[in-house]
Amino acid sequence: MNSPTEQSALHSKTVGVVTGAGYGLGAACARQLVDHVETLLLTDRDPHAAAAVARELVNDAGVDAEPFSLDVTDRKGLARLVARIGDMGTLRAVAHADACSPTSADWQEILTVDLVAPARLADALRPLADNGTAMVVLAGMSPMLGPDTPDAAAQAVLDDPLAQQFPHRLREALGPGIEDPAAARTWAKLGLERFVRRESVRLGSVGARICSVSTGNIDSSPVRSETAEHSRIDRIVQRRGHDAEIAAVVAFVLSEQASFLNGIDLLVDGGASAAARAADGSGTARAAATVVPANRATAACTTCAASQVSAFSA
Repeated sequence: MNSPTEQSALHSKTVGVVTGAGYGLGAACARQLVDHVETLLLTDRDPHAAAAVARELVNDAGVDAEPFSLDVTDRKGLARLVARIGDMGTLRAVAHADACSPTSADWQEILTVDLVAPARLADALRPLADNGTAMVVLAGMSPMLGPDTPDAAAQAVLDDPLAQQFPHRLREALGPGIEDPAAARTWAKLGLERFVRRESVRLGSVGARICSVSTGNIDSSPVRSETAEHSRIDRIVQRRGHDAEIAAVVAFVLSEQASFLNGIDLLVDGGASAAARAADGSGTARAAATVVPANRATAACTTCAASQVSAFSA
């Protein structure tokens, strides 16, 4: 049994949590956070992948890193995560990088993993947040390219991702167009940005904060479009981004140097959304702030998502 002094030292440790840490961007975030916290908890659905990254950090960086098997959609798993963080120390940084691709999941899974799960994660971790705690959720640039603003009823559904049967309620509000995986991803990312703004108010009351980081076309993406429009965009952007570049921004947002950032989305896309604006001559990435009927919004979203979102794997 630890002495009172040892227990005090244990709970004074700062803890960083990275979800989806077994691969790609999540692993890159874990590597960037080694200098920001004293111990890292690396979660992934694949326990072997999380363990491999933890071993790498322990052996190469000499940091305290622990793998943790977790499906972020599982409430019981989140309860285990909260308990483990409490045992390890004080929650200081959270990088939520767990997401799924519209090419490998259906619309319900995309909405659940990309919107419901981060909302559940934030809800579960909120009691652990205090002055100095920061959270970043990885989003995507797809909301910058569409859809049109949904009507008030659809917004109300989108803004309640923790409601029972959320995906089906959103389909009722937006129509069958949401069953297109790319469209579902766009709506999920839009909902995530809106959730971050609301959550920032709740966390701000205790001195904690949350932001989203929206990524453009990065190397770890499995999807790339070769349309003429996207070729023009590619000539402007010149290259894809790298996981390490995105992770460096995430680490900055989680650091004390960014302590005045809260409730915003940082777009890290190499100029892709600017190129999209230039390509269509609109001057604005997101459609004008005109409220349109939900079915029309979803139709516009589906068209936009199919032609633009997949190009950047946002």
